[in-house]
Amino acid sequence: MDINRKIAFCMRLIYTLSFILILSNTVRSQERTTPSSPPGEPVAKIIKFYPNPATSFITFDFQRGYDKNYTLQIFNLPGKKVHEVTEITPKTTVNLSDFFRGIYFFQLRDKAGRLIEAGKFQVSK
Repeated sequence: MDINRKIAFCMRLIYTLSFILILSNTVRSQERTTPSSPPGEPVAKIIKFYPNPATSFITFDFQRGYDKNYTLQIFNLPGKKVHEVTEITPKTTVNLSDFFRGIYFFQLRDKAGRLIEAGKFQVSK
């Protein structure tokens, strides 16, 4: 490898690791307690997703707090948005036929763009 390729590889690696670190901190922040819950008790999740790992589709099922104005965004490992669902239903299914094998991150956002919940899932084909 010449020096330019090594630098480009290192930059991509740093970018990917930074994205994972930021997302993991975001997910951890979602596990904070609410003022009304006892200390140390995590907040209940809004959304359940299955199957994980997924092969042809993944279903996002609202357990509570459904709002039709939510947006579901899916990102690949390097951080590129690969899918967005703007018409959320209480049970939203995403077709994974155009997804490659790997790990993906999702973010559920409200109308104002605030993060409601985040998580990750695996596609195995």
